[in-house]
Amino acid sequence: MSPIKVRVGTRNPVKVEAVRAVFSRAFGPMEVEVEAVEVDPGVPKEPFGEEIARGAVRRAKEALRDADFGVGIEAGLVWHEVLRTYFDVQFCAILDREGRLTVGHGSGFVYPPRVIEEVRKGRAVGEVMSELAGIPEIGRKEGSVGYLSRGLLTRTELTEQAVLAALIPRIRPELYI
Repeated sequence: MSPIKVRVGTRNPVKVEAVRAVFSRAFGPMEVEVEAVEVDPGVPKEPFGEEIARGAVRRAKEALRDADFGVGIEAGLVWHEVLRTYFDVQFCAILDREGRLTVGHGSGFVYPPRVIEEVRKGRAVGEVMSELAGIPEIGRKEGSVGYLSRGLLTRTELTEQAVLAALIPRIRPELYI
């Protein structure tokens, strides 16, 4: 039996590793072949609200190509009206060859106020957090959440949450008919 081919719509090694880890746990490490592919997410460098899910879906569609699954992951800021603050949330979209789309997102967290101020002026979270933390390309490493939580929650773990949430209907397909 040939391995399940999974293409991830990003070159970010953190996102690719998160997909590899979750798909390997779900289907077996020898059964999964994960590859990164360059795609155009079609969203701003710092997406807000609905743009996040739209970017994840587009990444999944563009990544599918010759694979069994195309996976798109997009992070951005979601406004919470009751709490009057933005949460950073990662969305994951998984598309298969039959056109079935499953989605999920991970837990959200709040950035320091000065990060949000800069992002609202048009800067990317990664750029602002790299400056604040003194860590170049922080999003390709521990991530902002890793820095802010002092390593208690890494970007890989946060991304794995989103991937696993999107896989749930595929893990228990009999319940999602």
